[in-house]
Amino acid sequence: MKVLVIGAAGMVGRKLTAALLAAGQVGGQAIESLVLADIIAPAKPAADIAITTLATDLSEPGAAAALAAARPDLIFHLAAIVSGEAEADFEKGYRINLDGTRFLFEAIRLEGAKGPYRPRLVFTSSIAVYGEPLPAVIGDSHEHTPLTSYGTQKAICELLLADYSRRGFLDGVGIRLPTIAVRPGKPNKAASGFFSGIIREPLAGMEAILPVEESVQHWFASPRAAVGFLLHAAQMDTAPLGQQRSLTMPGLSVTVAEQIAALERVAGPAAVALIRRQPDAVVAKIVAGWPRAFDAQRASQLGFRAETSFDEIIRIHIADELTPGN
Repeated sequence: MKVLVIGAAGMVGRKLTAALLAAGQVGGQAIESLVLADIIAPAKPAADIAITTLATDLSEPGAAAALAAARPDLIFHLAAIVSGEAEADFEKGYRINLDGTRFLFEAIRLEGAKGPYRPRLVFTSSIAVYGEPLPAVIGDSHEHTPLTSYGTQKAICELLLADYSRRGFLDGVGIRLPTIAVRPGKPNKAASGFFSGIIREPLAGMEAILPVEESVQHWFASPRAAVGFLLHAAQMDTAPLGQQRSLTMPGLSVTVAEQIAALERVAGPAAVALIRRQPDAVVAKIVAGWPRAFDAQRASQLGFRAETSFDEIIRIHIADELTPGN
């Protein structure tokens, strides 16, 4: 099996790569080669299989066609600019998040026109495809009403994924990721970044900024769960999806106050004391339009799994990122 990971230099991409190499197979098929692509060439891991790393921008002419020409059997499309950046730079958001994805799908279609080719493609969407007005709990049949450019871009890509799958050009699975926490490393430009920051920084003995009220409620899963979603989507039977190719992933709905309470249970009051309240109207406005809780029955019935407590999410971060040897 040939595997392509686009967006491999990002946090989830790096963890996915490690999981693929550790398993050595997907769905019982051995991984023979792995291509890792991103806007900056990812670091090349040591492995017994052929690994290629390259810098590419899907929105540039010919970039997607070059990737499709190798005919990977399995494609993970994780590449995107994040919500805050897509909102701040309208043109860049549409160029990277929409045009790059459309060019990839079209390159796959044109490659298939040369001879039989229909790869499994796993696309990372977002719960940002939903926006107000919202019910307290969003079910699988709720319509897309994005209130950000990022959410709009992801919603359009979900429609493209379904249409290209319907036409038989690719075998697509879209996974709407919860906000992933606790994200390791430095903060990024995502409007949701503080959800991780108020846990990650205090655990490292650093001050964290909280830009919203503690009553803000959101939908979470860990990086470990995100990798599990991707791997399951790569090998699941897609027949039950029918024409609805995108799924809201299971997760955990908690308030910021409940996050902080979990931090105190796991790490003590000294960690909580490092959180500084500093309201940010721009971030608060973006977050206010996001969904708060889901009833992800469809994904759960298809075998996707996530954490059931925020304490567990924090402990996963400690085990995977702060424990020596990991």
